[in-house]
Amino acid sequence: MKELQEIIDRGRRIVFFGGAGVSTASGIPDFTGEDGLYRQKYDGLTPEMMLSQSFFYLHPDRFYTFYRAHMIHPQARPNVVHEKLAALERAGKLSGLVTQNIDGLHRQAGSRLVYELHGSVHDNACLECGRHYGLDYILRTEGVPRCESCGGVIKPSVVLYGEGLDHYVSTGACREISRCDVLIIAGTSLSVEPAASFLSYFRGGSRKLVVINREETPADARASLVIRGDMEKVFEEIIIS
Repeated sequence: MKELQEIIDRGRRIVFFGGAGVSTASGIPDFTGEDGLYRQKYDGLTPEMMLSQSFFYLHPDRFYTFYRAHMIHPQARPNVVHEKLAALERAGKLSGLVTQNIDGLHRQAGSRLVYELHGSVHDNACLECGRHYGLDYILRTEGVPRCESCGGVIKPSVVLYGEGLDHYVSTGACREISRCDVLIIAGTSLSVEPAASFLSYFRGGSRKLVVINREETPADARASLVIRGDMEKVFEEIIIS
């Protein structure tokens, strides 16, 4: 922790790259863990199948049944990790926050420099007229949500399997990673592509790479510091000056 604190104190352009492990303390399950969502099957189908672009268009009713039951967590609130990262941004030390999560908790905590690689459950758009709806509309509708203006099907603005990442978001994330002097990777196994490949934009050299995760990651060998343990406890001890 002393070494981590020194790295943060000296950092001028810190970028945080996080995954599902960041939100587990908020009550959102880690999808890829041993007992995670992606280890299960539903009606003989894997979550990857049910969260694919093709499945959405072929079976929107079944998609939304699964989506509402497993992907939306309206009761979740930001935890100490989200709050400390927002504080780092306010202190002028965090120049970018890259997340694979779709829960929107970083923005709820007050972070503004957020690159949501896989989109957000809080934004939904009509496929016909483009009108946008918040999460509350999805929650209070049943079956396939329809646009109030034109009756078109509403699709969550999340990246489904078979879809590409948003160009603006991915370009901005890679730019911030390439410019930072400290990159903190936390709560991710770095097993999901293409997000995991963004690490290649980190230049290394005198720059510091920190990995905070319960399990090994492909980035460990390059890291200046690796911390195994509870991420929430780690961030509780970080002092922001």
